[in-house]
Amino acid sequence: GGDRWVDRQADLYSSGTALNQAYSQMQAAQSQIEQIDAKLRDARSFAPFDGVIVRKLVEVGDTVQPGQPLIEYADLTYLQVQVDVPVRLLRGLKKGMLVPVKLDVGDVRVQARVAQIFPSADELRHTVRVKFDLPVNVPGGPGMYAEVMVPDPDAGQGEVPVIPTSAVLWRGSLPAVYVATDDNRAELRLIRLGDYVGNNQVAVLSGLRVGERIYAVPPADKAPGWQNQ
Repeated sequence: GGDRWVDRQADLYSSGTALNQAYSQMQAAQSQIEQIDAKLRDARSFAPFDGVIVRKLVEVGDTVQPGQPLIEYADLTYLQVQVDVPVRLLRGLKKGMLVPVKLDVGDVRVQARVAQIFPSADELRHTVRVKFDLPVNVPGGPGMYAEVMVPDPDAGQGEVPVIPTSAVLWRGSLPAVYVATDDNRAELRLIRLGDYVGNNQVAVLSGLRVGERIYAVPPADKAPGWQNQ
């Protein structure tokens, strides 16, 4: 009877040891499965929003590490213009205000909203970075240029001429007007535009003085120097 009891205890001990070994093997297998799952997750990338790939940073066959940038991704529905604005012009900008912008695509003009004015300035250039929100679905994309018409708060209303937008001619991307000389000849002069006033007028920051006469609706078929009879 005693030998059978000893044999039974030995069998129970062997069974317990085998059970512990099986449990350890199961834990090791579970750990390997979790490692494989982690690698599978690292092999897939999910976009945080709808958009398009604007730049690839790796090619097929490249070796990459977790956390390494693979692409540059953008939502082209909502675009911003980033401008380094001279410090002296900041007084003329407030968050939420609208300013005229001319896009580099198709000579499109829109109104952009001041989204963010950075708190610190560039010590060397004396500029402050400002971001402007463009209207939804405007033409263009990341990396393109735009011209932002920032108002000059130091320019008095009586010192800056305001002209009809119909008087402005475009020579490529450069605005110009026909100025009437003393002998009524049309002198083509390049100007620099400022802020738009209402829907049909615009301020001229340079190239035209208050009191000079211009042709409000210049004929399209005339060459510079034509004389108004």
